[in-house]
Amino acid sequence: MTFTTTHIPGLLVFEPAVFRDERGYFFESFNQRAWEEAGVRTPFVQDNQAFSSRGVLRGLHYQVGEWAQAKLVRVLAGEVLDVAVDLREKSPTFGQWYSIRLSAENKRQLYVPRGFAHGYLVLSNTAEFAYKCDNFYAKAAEGGVRFDDPTLAIDWGFDLNEVLVSEKDLVLPNLAEHRRLEV
Repeated sequence: MTFTTTHIPGLLVFEPAVFRDERGYFFESFNQRAWEEAGVRTPFVQDNQAFSSRGVLRGLHYQVGEWAQAKLVRVLAGEVLDVAVDLREKSPTFGQWYSIRLSAENKRQLYVPRGFAHGYLVLSNTAEFAYKCDNFYAKAAEGGVRFDDPTLAIDWGFDLNEVLVSEKDLVLPNLAEHRRLEV
């Protein structure tokens, strides 16, 4: 198992050891002891899964206050461009983003701590996306930032005129007007 830090403190990339043979492969997708040894002591309480088609962009989402969430995200089938934006007000990397290609093939995972907005864009024909959360979903605590906020200038590597975005995501505010996280 390999844990790699990113330029944004707290964001970690996890690459599991994959054991392959003529039957296929095996790997541990999560091992609490290994994560704790890497310095992450996040008790996950909810697993979510989504299926989407090419060009679907979900995000950038977060929850505020006591309902803030850390996430461990991965792709079960297909490929996505996964993006996390640092919204921790006192962080030296506030407003900076990190992106990574997650796929069923590379089996990478991204740990997104509390205090980040998160989203992804489906790059393959279809994708199944799964993630663990350390807190339960609370509709009243939802927040988000526009995926195309010019201040963030996220490079999605895709023609944004061709993405499929939910009505809810289309009305999210830009970074300057977003709902503060209070993490």
